[in-house]
Parts: sequence; structure tokens; C-alpha cells
Amino acid sequence: MAGKKKITNTAVWILMGLLILGLGGFSVGNFGGNIRSVGSVGETPIELNDYARTLQANIRAESAAQGSPISFAQAQAQQIDQITLAQLVASTALEEEARLMGVSIGDVNLSDQIKSIQQYQDLNGDFNRDAYRFALEQNGQTEAQFEQNLRSEVARTLLQGSVAAGVDLPEVYGDTLMNYIGERRNITWAMLDRDDLITGLADPDDADLMTYHNSHLPDFTTPEVKDITFAWLTPEMIIDTVEVDEESLRALYEERTDEFNKPERRLVERLGFGDTAEAEAALARVTAQEVSFDDLVSERGLALSDVDMGDVSLTELGDVGAAVFAADAGDVIGPLDTDIGPVLFRINGVLQAQSTSFEDAEPMLRDELASDRARRVIDAQIEEIDDLLAGGATVEDLAEETDMQLGQISWHPGMTDDIGAYDAFRTAAGIITTSDFPEVIKLEDDGIFAMRLNKVVEPRIKPLDEVRAEAEAGWRQATIVASLREQVTPALDKLGAGEEFSDHGMAQTTSVEVTRSAFQPDAPAEFIDTVFDMKVGVPQILDGEGRIFVLRLDSIAPPDAEDEELARLRDVISNDASTGLAQDFAQALANDIRQRSEIELDQYAINAVHANFQ
Repeated sequence: MAGKKKITNTAVWILMGLLILGLGGFSVGNFGGNIRSVGSVGETPIELNDYARTLQANIRAESAAQGSPISFAQAQAQQIDQITLAQLVASTALEEEARLMGVSIGDVNLSDQIKSIQQYQDLNGDFNRDAYRFALEQNGQTEAQFEQNLRSEVARTLLQGSVAAGVDLPEVYGDTLMNYIGERRNITWAMLDRDDLITGLADPDDADLMTYHNSHLPDFTTPEVKDITFAWLTPEMIIDTVEVDEESLRALYEERTDEFNKPERRLVERLGFGDTAEAEAALARVTAQEVSFDDLVSERGLALSDVDMGDVSLTELGDVGAAVFAADAGDVIGPLDTDIGPVLFRINGVLQAQSTSFEDAEPMLRDELASDRARRVIDAQIEEIDDLLAGGATVEDLAEETDMQLGQISWHPGMTDDIGAYDAFRTAAGIITTSDFPEVIKLEDDGIFAMRLNKVVEPRIKPLDEVRAEAEAGWRQATIVASLREQVTPALDKLGAGEEFSDHGMAQTTSVEVTRSAFQPDAPAEFIDTVFDMKVGVPQILDGEGRIFVLRLDSIAPPDAEDEELARLRDVISNDASTGLAQDFAQALANDIRQRSEIELDQYAINAVHANFQ
């Protein structure tokens, strides 16, 4: 395409990372028949296997985020399947637009991109066709399929890049944010409390307390309370009743033997040479301390990441394993003959073998299996409980006829005790009405509950006699603040004229170069915001609880031009803003393409994919 930019190596690596991640898990052979797509955008198909692999990757990502595996039913409840489909429709729409515009990288550029992928190179950086074919075979793809996918991905990337290219916000954007974040204040201030009162503080009488009570009615008003009866069942409630046989425990232990029994491993780097003499000469230079192993790597035009094998076991190293495992951390040994020729090895570390016996692992495995089975026991009861409710069973009936336990709660917003600790319950309690029928609702830990709203207790104002102690404490704090304000106000003008706080009996504190990110202990949360809203030389009083803060802004300074952290923050903010704007442009393009294109989805094919997850 005339005038198009050459795609960068970075973009290709990001692209290839996404492709390679997508290749795992499902192979082309997973689905029979002639079904090859789950839909199309215009003339560009949404490949069935792409949907399966992407869906699996998204489910795995969500499982990792939650810290435990999620079932396909849970994934559907979280609409992960719909989100995945929307992602693929968006990306396919861009591919369709690229096809219509004739965007293509051509055969020569395609070949260059494939040859630049490190996975398909030998140690000298040359393209290895055997490695290329083997990797594709392992992932269930032909060369033609992979290369067509790569063409489409690169074309789409070019199209997106052309939209996002040059999206840079003006410097004034970064300057404005940095001035807001990094601007500095020098302030002088003092904190005064009851001990600073000149006049002392009298005890309140009934009239004082009544006045305070009437002027602070929200503080003495109960929240709206919902009287709720519920029945619930969680895995923890029945975990002790779940039978877990030793055979299942041992099977799980064997299944995860790599987790519990790890052989000794070495952190190893491997540098290959053309012949043994060259390798021996290199080792002699290292032994004589003329060069380091790192220097040898650099001399070959390689990076340490190119020679790093990571952590390897004795068996993974094959014939050279014994020699490598006989060496100590920090040793450089060789030359050793390998399938890539003479090699020098550097041992960077020793990872000792770890062995956890079945007896030691059993408690953890038992809890894990019991929890899983308890969840399945609960899932198996949901249909029965739904049928009972449909037949007119009450919440109390559920507790009598099933494993569910009966409970009652006087619930109000902000309550997080017992069942109120669950988001699902709080959400349901917030919207339930007395006309709602009980239904089964799932909790976050795969438990369930059903509930009935008995009545709503309206908010009420607590009488003074019921809250006399609280009213008296509040009155004292408010009176202290009012008296201190009255005492200090006459001095404000003089403080603004430059007099010292100490001239007026106040112990002053000076804080310099205060920024918006600063924090002042024991001060009201609005302390910093107040400082940044003040004018220079105009003192201000900030109320606290039973205390006041007298503040004077002495000077304002721009952000520190030498602050490296602030400079890095500016770059991050500017880059993030530019990236976000570029993404908005790309999304706008995708939306426009979808509106102009004919989108077809094959629900039969989609269901066929879903069946493989269940």
C-alpha cells in the first residue's frame, strides 16, 4: 500500500505473542464436520477455532484473577462468552475493512516477519524451517493457516496504526496536569484544642442539649431497616459432612505431583560456538579473567535473554546434565557437545529439590476436594429448591426440607455482618420489596440463599433521653470549635500582615514545599485541599473535631523542574492520555465498520464450541 509505514518489530512481537497465546488449548481437530466459522463480518469469517481459543484464554484469565478455576456456567453468568464474541466481531470488522481497502503486507514482507520471529530461529539467529513446521504442527495449524492469520493480523494492525498514528496531546495538557500535581505551597499553621481556650468550658444544661439535638437530627436518626428472613447454604456449612475417600486424594496428589515433588534444578545460560577450539579459547579467556561470560555473549551480538535457558532439570539437559549439575553456582563450564554444537554453560543458581509427601499434602488436598464437592452438592440442590419455591414453599420450609439454614437479619445499607458480608446479598437486600417471592440467588463462594422481606422499619429520630451522652459529647466538640473561632478571629488580620503565630499565643508549625499528594496526620481530610484553595497572606480557620486549625499560605512555587520522578510521571500521564485517545479513535473506527458491514452469527456453531467446555 503506497505510503504505508513499515510495521515495527515491537508491534510484530506483540502481535505474535497474541497469536502464540491463542494457539494453545484447542486444535483444529476439536470440531468435526464442515463448520469452520461462528459467523462473519461482511466476507471475512470469524474462525470457529479462534473463538474457542480466545474464549478459553479469557476464562483462564478470569480464573487467575479470581484465584480459583471457574466453570463454564459461571463464565456464561459473567457474560465472558458474549464479551469474547464482541471482541472477535470488532477485530474481524477491522480485518474486513483492511480487505476492502486492499491493505496487505505482501509475500516478501510476510516472509521477513516470519523469519524475524525468535521462536523459529537457531542460535545464530537464522530462520529454521524445521522448527517452524514443528511448532505449527504441535499447535494444530498448517503453514497456510498460520500465514493467512498473520497476514490478517498485520493488515489489521496497519489499519489500526494508521488511525492511531500521531495521536499526541499538546504540551499544555501535560503542563496543566503537572502544575496541578507538582505545584508547591509553603504554609504556617497552628492547631488549637480545649486546652487553648482562655475562657474554659461550662457544662451544658437541658436547653443547650435540646438545641444541639434539634439542629443535628440526622446524627440521631436511625437508618431504614429491612426485617429479612432468609435461608442459606454455603460450602463451609457442609464441608465437614462431605465424604472424601483416600483414593480420590491420592489421585489428585498424583495429578499434581509436579507441584509437590520438584527435582533439583539449575538456572542455566548456554552459549554455542562454531567449533570446539573456539569454545575452548573463549573458556580460557574467562578462566584468565580477561573477559566475563557476559562479554562473550555481547561479542556474539546476542543479549543474555538469547542464551538464557531458565531453570532446567537434569533430564531436560540430556547427556550434558551430569556435568552441569556437578558444577556450582557461578561456574562457567565446557565445552560440552550438544545438538547445537560445542557449548559453554554458566550456572547462575541452584534450586534445591522440594518434596512434599502425600501425608503432608493430604490436609490441603482434603480441604480442596471437600470444598469442590460441597459446591457441587449445593449446585445439585438448586433445581430441587427452585421446585419447592415454585410449589409455594416458604423460606422456613426450605430450612426444614433441605440442608439450608434459617436466619434473620435487620439489614440496612453499610451492614457487613454475617450474610451481609456478601455482595450478592447486599445487592438483593437493597432492592427487595414485600411483594417479591423468594428465589434462589448464588453467593460469591458458590453458596445460595433465598429471602423474604417481612417489613420495612422506617427511620426514626431518637429522643434526647435515648442519646443524651452522644448529644453532650457533640455539644462539647461544637462549643469548643465555636469558642476557639471566636477567640482567634481578631488575630487573623494581624497574622495576614506578617505577625508570628507565637505573638498570639499559638504554637506554630511551618511546612514547606507541600504538594497535593502530601498528608497531614491528625488533621481533617480537607486540610490539603483547603491549603491549595487559599490565597497568599490570607489566614483561614479550618474546623476539626473539638479543635481548629489556623492556616496561613506564605508562598506558592511551581513544580520542581529537577524532580526526576515528576518528569517520569509527566511522561506516563501524557503517554497514557495519548494511548487512551488513540484507542478511542480505533474503537470509533471499529464501531463505524460494524454499522456499515453485514454481521452474521451462527448460533449452532457457537453452541458447538460451548459444548466442548461443559
